[in-house]
Amino acid sequence: MLATDQTRVQAGGRIALEVVSLEGEPLPERFTLRATQDGRERLLALELRDRASSRLLVLVEPPPDAVQALTGSGPPAAPAGRGIEPPLSANEPMYFVVGTRGGTTTRFQLSFKYRLFDRGSGWGADAPWLSGLYFGYTQNSIWNLSAQSRPFRDTSYRPSLFWRWRRAAERDGLDGARVGLEHESNGKDGPSSRSLNTAFVQPRWRWALAGGKRFAFEPKLYAYLEKSDNPDIQRYRGYADWNVSYGDEDVVTRATARVGTAGKGSLLVDFSKRTRAVDFGPVSGYFHVQFFTGYGEDLLDYNVRRVSQLRFGFAIVP
Repeated sequence: MLATDQTRVQAGGRIALEVVSLEGEPLPERFTLRATQDGRERLLALELRDRASSRLLVLVEPPPDAVQALTGSGPPAAPAGRGIEPPLSANEPMYFVVGTRGGTTTRFQLSFKYRLFDRGSGWGADAPWLSGLYFGYTQNSIWNLSAQSRPFRDTSYRPSLFWRWRRAAERDGLDGARVGLEHESNGKDGPSSRSLNTAFVQPRWRWALAGGKRFAFEPKLYAYLEKSDNPDIQRYRGYADWNVSYGDEDVVTRATARVGTAGKGSLLVDFSKRTRAVDFGPVSGYFHVQFFTGYGEDLLDYNVRRVSQLRFGFAIVP
């Protein structure tokens, strides 16, 4: 008989079991324990090594996956010490900002990612590395409020499929990475059509600073797989988005720079200040300031330099 006064144990914890045999009967050398984890039953073969003791300590650990074996880190979907990320979560910043230089325009962006597999069930349980596979979607629009009928100047649609890894515990240095494919287009046809397909890799380095601040360097390096609508886009965009961020949970400053092969590029700087408490994960309210200068604020005008813009508004993900 197995007995314990504990009915539940969290991952990483310990459970003590008492092994009791009938009077005069020897204790077994081995036995099987049936455990349930995330709704999935597992059979554990246990060996009773110290038969002189009535106490048995069982430590249950999942088998290491490919990521753990190569990096010594935890799974990408639910790293220890960093909270469990829901299947649907924020991806890039989400904001709505307005500026009036050269006419009133707004710029707004929506972005999310969806984890395709879970580690605890289905294919994710059989192949844990699949829990790092995501579908991402980002949409960015420039809305001209000063023109007749207030048209959208251009909208960029960016679906992507990528594999994501991040460390099990926060530490200075290499903190995570993404590898994937991305399509970007403005949904138009004829002379106004713009589209491209890229393959990208995006490592991330983070460092903890004084006062709870963090600095992150997260370059997105890409190769063009198809760009027939805009064959010279690399002259204005280059082959990388150079991303940096600095701040804490209340104040965040981000910057993205692009440098084309022709020496032309762009700079986007965002400043966010929290205006209310966090209500749902990382989603909160922020006062948002954005500055853009250079070429290609939208995909349609990838080779056009418009007047620099300073815009103000709000964000729900900085």
